[in-house]
Amino acid sequence: MFIEKHLRDFNMKPKVLIFSGYGFQSEEETKLGFELAGANVDIVHINDLIENLYHLSDYQILAFPGGFSYGDDTGSGNAYANKLKNHLWEDMQNFVMKDKLIIGICNGFQVLVNLGFVPAFGSKYGERTVALVHNESSRLICRWVDMKVITNSPWLINMTTFSAPIAHGEGKFYAPADILDKLHKKKLVAIKYTKGNIANYQDYPVNPNGSIDDIAGIIDESGRILGLMPHPERGIFSFQRPDFGFIKESCKRRGEKIPKFSDSIQIFINAVNYFS
Repeated sequence: MFIEKHLRDFNMKPKVLIFSGYGFQSEEETKLGFELAGANVDIVHINDLIENLYHLSDYQILAFPGGFSYGDDTGSGNAYANKLKNHLWEDMQNFVMKDKLIIGICNGFQVLVNLGFVPAFGSKYGERTVALVHNESSRLICRWVDMKVITNSPWLINMTTFSAPIAHGEGKFYAPADILDKLHKKKLVAIKYTKGNIANYQDYPVNPNGSIDDIAGIIDESGRILGLMPHPERGIFSFQRPDFGFIKESCKRRGEKIPKFSDSIQIFINAVNYFS
């Protein structure tokens, strides 16, 4: 379902902080997604937060974008997570305990995992229990995937399926058997790779990286922290989709307007609506 009709302006716009610096590279796309949904957005270098030029307490939403922070040299998302722990840990803990939202996309998801912000069983933020490891193919994969939403989260309201691109070399979700069982029992698995229109169109495997149980994203127990490997910010517009030609011709033949936006923009709309 395309949701162009749901985009609107808000009198009281939530403020979004997008982390930047040392290899993140999807800040502008992430900013656009939030701005289209009606938020005020700042892209902030982590050093400016450390120097108190910006303050996490001034924001309602935090976003860790995709990229290759610190070149992934010590493991994807690990060095950036350590810098946060060493310099901003108290501020991050204060933020997460309030009624606010956090999202980590691709490399940002890896940062959240290394921080122990997802799944954070029993709200024990800081304990790492899962991992994102090298793809089963041992190669960087760049393509579109289809996903299904299987749990409740403020980020995923009114979503059952959506499509977005991926671009990662370490996106294979892994958890020991006992942790995996706990994730399912507590309904913290948020998004799974599934067979959909784009998978059919591209004739690619549904699960691109070998993630256990086809897991593409998870949440914490509050549902307010979401980490996912696919990039919703890189697939905001319908013309970006690999099946856009089919969509365009189908709309023309039915006499319908060609949708401007793709379904993944709903994630950004949901975040803004949470504070409206």
